Amino acid sequence: MEQLKTIGRELAMGSQGGFGQSKEFLDLVKSIGEARSKAEEDRIVLREIESLKRRIVEPGIPKRKMKEYIIRLVYVEMLGHDASFGYIHAVKMTHDDNLVLKRTGYLAVTLFLNEDHDLIILIVNTIQKDLKSDNYLVVCAALNAVCKLINEETIPAVLPQVVELLGHSKEAVRKKAIMALHRFYHKSPSSVSHLLSNFRKKLCDSDPGVMGATLCPLFDLITIDANSYKDLVVSFVSILKQVAERRLPKVYDYHQLPAPFIQIRLLKILALLGSGDKQASEHMYTVVGDIFGKCDSSSNIGNAVLYECICCVSSIHPNPKLLEAAADVIARFLKSDSHNLKYMGIDALGRLIKLSPEIAEQHQLAVIDCLEDPDDTLKRKTFELLYKMTKSSNVEVIVDRMIDYMISINDNHYKTEIASRCVELAEQFAPSNHWFIQTMNKVFEHAGDLVNIKVAHNLMRLIAEGFGEDDDTADSQLRSSAVESYMHIIGEPKLPSVFLQVICWVLGEYGTADGKFSASYVTGKLCDVAESYSSDETVKAYAVTALMKIYAFEIAAGRKLDILPECQSLIEELSASHSTDLQQRAYELQAVIGLDVRAIGSIMPSDASCEDIEVDKCLSFLNGYVQQSLEKGAQPYIPENERSGMVNISNFRNQDQLEVASHGLRFEAYELPKPSVQSWTPPMSVASSTELVPVPEPSYYRETPQTASVPSSSDTGPSGLKLRLDGVQKKWGRPTYSSSSTSTSNSSSLKAVNGVTQVDGASTGNSKTHETSYDSRRPQVEISEEKQKLAASLFGGSSKTERRSSTGHKVAKASSHAAEKLHTPKSTAISSADNAVEKPNLVQPPPDLLDLGEPIVTSSAPSVDPFRQLEGLLDSTQVPGTLGGTKAPDFMALYAETPASGQSAGVSHSLSLLRDEINLVPGLSNASSNIVHGGATVTNPSPISKGPNIKDALEKDALVRQMGVTPSGQNPNLFKDLFG
Repeated sequence: MEQLKTIGRELAMGSQGGFGQSKEFLDLVKSIGEARSKAEEDRIVLREIESLKRRIVEPGIPKRKMKEYIIRLVYVEMLGHDASFGYIHAVKMTHDDNLVLKRTGYLAVTLFLNEDHDLIILIVNTIQKDLKSDNYLVVCAALNAVCKLINEETIPAVLPQVVELLGHSKEAVRKKAIMALHRFYHKSPSSVSHLLSNFRKKLCDSDPGVMGATLCPLFDLITIDANSYKDLVVSFVSILKQVAERRLPKVYDYHQLPAPFIQIRLLKILALLGSGDKQASEHMYTVVGDIFGKCDSSSNIGNAVLYECICCVSSIHPNPKLLEAAADVIARFLKSDSHNLKYMGIDALGRLIKLSPEIAEQHQLAVIDCLEDPDDTLKRKTFELLYKMTKSSNVEVIVDRMIDYMISINDNHYKTEIASRCVELAEQFAPSNHWFIQTMNKVFEHAGDLVNIKVAHNLMRLIAEGFGEDDDTADSQLRSSAVESYMHIIGEPKLPSVFLQVICWVLGEYGTADGKFSASYVTGKLCDVAESYSSDETVKAYAVTALMKIYAFEIAAGRKLDILPECQSLIEELSASHSTDLQQRAYELQAVIGLDVRAIGSIMPSDASCEDIEVDKCLSFLNGYVQQSLEKGAQPYIPENERSGMVNISNFRNQDQLEVASHGLRFEAYELPKPSVQSWTPPMSVASSTELVPVPEPSYYRETPQTASVPSSSDTGPSGLKLRLDGVQKKWGRPTYSSSSTSTSNSSSLKAVNGVTQVDGASTGNSKTHETSYDSRRPQVEISEEKQKLAASLFGGSSKTERRSSTGHKVAKASSHAAEKLHTPKSTAISSADNAVEKPNLVQPPPDLLDLGEPIVTSSAPSVDPFRQLEGLLDSTQVPGTLGGTKAPDFMALYAETPASGQSAGVSHSLSLLRDEINLVPGLSNASSNIVHGGATVTNPSPISKGPNIKDALEKDALVRQMGVTPSGQNPNLFKDLFG
């Protein structure tokens, strides 16, 4: 009764226009609203903050006054000022017994604090108490705070009470409890993984609001794993059908549409469940078709439901009737005067075009209108549609339009995206070599350095590799066209750096190949480039290398070599450059000029840019010198990756255990050691008195713990005590450890499957004929001849999207777009599979001999296993077991996931949304789903006994070495059995 009186007084004051607040507060709001500048507003708020700091700490403040102060603090924070001095008072207000004050405190706390704030710990007990309150309004306020403030660490404190509230008599409490569990799932999925069956149960709740709230967590779960919820397809379809039939109360209607937000969520769920599943999709056809027919398109929410229906149709297994209904809706969207509906129509058309390409041809004039619309967002969406519907018959028109639009915009991010799409379409559908080169030139020229460097590398590789070995004429024509176009462009000012790199490379490789341009003319142009772009070291490096190639080819051809004065001055300038790279290139250019024909033919063969260069990484030609040095007493070389493993054998196990303790568990499979082929064998013993043995690093990556090694007697040389640096990571210079990563050849190519996946006959049926006129409601306006030509260019030709096949096209091996092919009618392509057969051993791309970067040290396992040498020191009777003649255990099975023991998904199909008036899903029982979780408990074995006996340590380490598992392996029980 007291609470009712309080609420009555508040309502009475609100009816007077004060809303329960003092005139002072209303004056504050009015003065802020009338402020003419931000500075004036800040002065008013700062004055209010000073006033609140004084008043809020006064003793004996009435509760009603404190409530107003808290609301003022909310207003201060809303305007961007700090009100942290009053947070504790909002926390105290949540403890109040008065309902209005408690709800005000919870509201303020949820706005002031975040889940990681230090004051959260003071609210947890209050929330626990309020969740058990008899007043459902208090429970709802506590659940609101739970959704905002409870973090991962405090979830266990309130989780039992929230789960208990799922069975509360009030539907508002059950709905908020579902929302709280959904929040817990977002914060910590493992904490509520055993409660996911509750979402299935609440799908059968008698209140539509609770059922609608349950759809949100179910959508998240289905997004992650749709197969586990395939059994709910019938239930979701039944719910959607009854919602569409207006069997829910009128309170759920919005703009005369029955529960549209529930419909949208259900359509999203059905789209996920029906993707790639014909059987599940067949259950959805009827209800989706009914929504197409019944949904009102005169309101925004109705159009939203229709758009979601189109998205669902494009995701599930295709159905001809639904595709036809979707095409009708798209036609209405495109004919609308609203830019928003046009945007939806273009987006929906892009979704359906992959299932039925002929749909786009029915709306060609509407697409052209959107392409010319002043709305930039709509124009961009239209370009995305054109990108999806590009084929060989319209690629020239679309790419030209995209380049024109790219030139007109200033958004660098979108300009980069448009450039990459133009390059991709040109590589896939180029009708001729000349058009391809011209298009790439435009992209590089206007997009500048925004073009990805991979695009430049792919273009160079495409020009170098040509169209295959059987069509040298086409290759020569492509290269000649590129050289001729670049010779005209190279004189233009302010060319992008990436484009200049491509130009220099092409001119160096093929500038004099066809004889149209002399060597002196090409070298003069390259010298001009190096002089004009003197600040760009990369361009100068490419220019010098191109000069070196041209002079080398001239010497190899036996022609007289004429070095231009500007080239000589360039060499002299770069020989004194501060850049070591440019300096070395200049010296190498001088050296190449002085070589004879035979040497030039060996080091720089003509047209060998695509030839594989085999590099002797082991430097086997130095074996004789190494052997002589070893015979004279030199120490053998220890690879860098093994130096960090040099430890004292007496504390080898301690170091290994320390290393394991400093890292987490590793779950990837261990690699087997890779034997190396060496032509010489180092001597077994170098120093007989040494206490150190080389311990090779395992083949997987393992960092060396940064611990200081204990010096042993071997550390002390004739000059005294020396500093031990083994195992200590360097702060500068190259690290003392290296990771062994599997090297992959960059020259390998992938062949993309071009074209659109064809659907079955049911999905490719002809849709009904639509009106030929663009818009029957508009007055008949004569369509311009230019627009008709553009429509014919974009939508003319075959209706099926043409993609390049494996014959008659060019493979761009290093293409970032999955090695698409350049089209030519006379060329014969070599597929990736053929290349794989002819060249089974993929090698790395030729290294740049002029690159001064640090080489990558590749390590291989030593030919002699030091552990096997140590095993010879042991008695054969002391070895606990041998693995020589038995089959090695399958350690990979240890990492396999333990299968679940099964799940009894007795999903309830009882769905009484309106128990008294409406039977939402009749005929289903209220059985709850019982999920049986399986698991196994693994007890840790007793630790392996440690002792000072070196032989025990060596014997166990040797056995582990043979089995390929570290002493910290993933199966402790196995080691317990082996070592007792």
